[in-house]
Amino acid sequence: MVTLDRSDMIQATCRQCEVSVEMPVNRQDVADWRGGKYIQHAMPYLSADQRELLISGICGDCFDKMFGGGE
Repeated sequence: MVTLDRSDMIQATCRQCEVSVEMPVNRQDVADWRGGKYIQHAMPYLSADQRELLISGICGDCFDKMFGGGE
């Protein structure tokens, strides 16, 4: 169950362009993800780009440049 309290912040920096992003999250959702829950289930309120940045350390723009953007 995803909680509405997103008072904690998590920061991630792209390994390619070094853009840093802060995202409001729920602490338990982050713990659930780190504990093995799929990130899209633990934090569905984050965008796909935000989730990818947390998983791979690559922002959406750099990911699109590397692998081609979906139309």
